Amino acid sequence: MQTLEQRFEEFVGQQAEPPRVARYPVDAAMIRNWAEAHDDGNPVYVDPEAARATGRDGVVCPPAMVSTWVMSGYRRWREVHRLRAEGIVEDCAYSRLLALLDEHGFTSVVATDVEQDYHRELTPGDHVTAHFTIESISPVKRTGLGDGCFITLRKSYENQRGELFVEERFRLLRFNPDTAQEAR
Repeated sequence: MQTLEQRFEEFVGQQAEPPRVARYPVDAAMIRNWAEAHDDGNPVYVDPEAARATGRDGVVCPPAMVSTWVMSGYRRWREVHRLRAEGIVEDCAYSRLLALLDEHGFTSVVATDVEQDYHRELTPGDHVTAHFTIESISPVKRTGLGDGCFITLRKSYENQRGELFVEERFRLLRFNPDTAQEAR
C-alpha cells in the first residue's frame, strides 16, 4: 500500500480532465423541469414577475442544478467503459488515477459528500464550463465498505465570460469490495 499511496502525490493538484463545456445554455424550460421534478415551489425559478419582485432581472437557476448543465450523458459513459474494456486509459489525470486504483483492486465507488460555495446565480443564457482539479487523495483506510481512499475533486463552474458561479468540493470513496468482509 505504501507504494500505491506514494503514487497519489503525482495526481494531487493536477487538472482531473479537460474542462467540461455545457452542450446547451441555461434555459427557462430546463429550470422549470428541474423545479417540477424536485417539487421545488420557489417562484424565482419559474415566475419572471416573482423573480423581478426580488430585484432579479428574471428567473434564476436553482443553485444545486449547476452540475446538470455539464453532465456528459449516457453516450459518454458508454464510450469510457468501452475504452476501459479494451484496456485503453484516457490521457487525463483522473482516468490514470482510476486505472491505477483498479489495478490495486479499488474498483467500486460511492459519493460521500459535496460542499458548494455559491458566488452568483445562473440565469437563462449563461453557458457553463466546469474545471476539475484533483485536490486530495487520502491514504488507504479501512471503511465499512472495504479498504479504500477518499478522492476530493475541486470543481469550479463559470460562465462564458469566465465569471465564477460555484466552487465545489466533491468527495468520493474508491474502495475494494473484496475487503468488505474484513472491515466488518
